[in-house]
Amino acid sequence: MSEWPFSSYLGPIGALPTAPRLARGFAFVVLNGWGLPESVDTVELIASELATNVVQAATGPGGRPRYDEEGRLHLMWLRLLSDRSKVMLEVWDNLPEVLGAPVAHHASDDEESGRGLEMVEMLTEDWGWEKVSGWTGKRVWALLSAIDKEDS
Repeated sequence: MSEWPFSSYLGPIGALPTAPRLARGFAFVVLNGWGLPESVDTVELIASELATNVVQAATGPGGRPRYDEEGRLHLMWLRLLSDRSKVMLEVWDNLPEVLGAPVAHHASDDEESGRGLEMVEMLTEDWGWEKVSGWTGKRVWALLSAIDKEDS
């Protein structure tokens, strides 16, 4: 898809434990504003999961935030795009590559976490990530069908 007539950005925001809640609120407000309220729950869930992954990667031992070489907090940005039939969610971060790439983990029944990207995989048409040329971090994206209230 080459054109996205609707787009909205959030950020930069600190990669802190409050970021997933901000991501959910952003998705709620934007999708309702675009007249796509039936897509809100799914997009909120995906936004929260992708933001949580950034926060976890930006958190050091003992739950303390990691800082970059200049002593600055790591940041993230969110972007929502839509053409009313699809919604694209992008989460950008400025985390160094050494902190890892997103990989879907198929957690066993007794594991308490590790199902997030597997869930994203199930809820979307496609998802992925990429390093961006000239950028320290990465872009993680998820594409899903939009549910337009006029269509339902």
